[in-house]
Amino acid sequence: MRSLAFNIAYWLLSIGYTLAAVVAALAPGRHATGWIIRRYVRRMVQAMSLLAGIRLQYRGEERLPPGAFIIAAKHQSWGDGYSVYDRFDDLAFVTGDHLEKFPLMATVLRKLGAIVVNNCGGREAREALKDRAADAHAAGRRILIYPEGNLAKVGEKFRYRAGVWHMYRDFDMPVVPLATNLGLFWPQEAFRKHPGTATLEFLDPIPTGLPKDEFLARLEAAVEGRTAELIAEATGQPLAPAVRVLAPDEAARAAAVPA
Repeated sequence: MRSLAFNIAYWLLSIGYTLAAVVAALAPGRHATGWIIRRYVRRMVQAMSLLAGIRLQYRGEERLPPGAFIIAAKHQSWGDGYSVYDRFDDLAFVTGDHLEKFPLMATVLRKLGAIVVNNCGGREAREALKDRAADAHAAGRRILIYPEGNLAKVGEKFRYRAGVWHMYRDFDMPVVPLATNLGLFWPQEAFRKHPGTATLEFLDPIPTGLPKDEFLARLEAAVEGRTAELIAEATGQPLAPAVRVLAPDEAARAAAVPA
């Protein structure tokens, strides 16, 4: 019943606030649309707690550097975006173009200044990430990105893609790794939710100036290592490193190769 109640609230809130955001998008600037979306996110986090029984605790916020920075987060749950966006006043975020399949969402995303890229990657996605992230950086906004590019099951990980490093290099901004175990309670896009306390932990920022391979290795080790610890802490099970699997686009390319 908890899952049913939450999912009904999810769709009612999403439809209502999206329509309101589309109307707000008629106003100049991002303020009106941003105000609506921040209220939407706040209501969704409240619904997670009150209806689904998923409470959120945040650790490591004292580690966040002043000024603009990039948050590079583990992505296990459709609730990840709500839980992170709720902690910041004006957060730019990188998202796949899958969100544009929802009616009216493309309008809202453009007005918010979201950084929408092709889920399958490639040159076009890299160019879109570069150009749209530059706009967010010029405005002094903090940027949220999921380096794996896809929702991972608990205990699994995808290849960490280089888009986050290009932003890190081009904008000379520190990157804050973010670990989470929210996928235990709201797995990927699953209907069924599991009550409990999910943890999101901001880790020590990665300073600027590292070469690509060193940066990506350091980021993955921080995010995946602490995520595994948070999962073990919540489940009481032994620590188990995540298993690398092929991302959907990689699996599709592999399947297309003749035997």
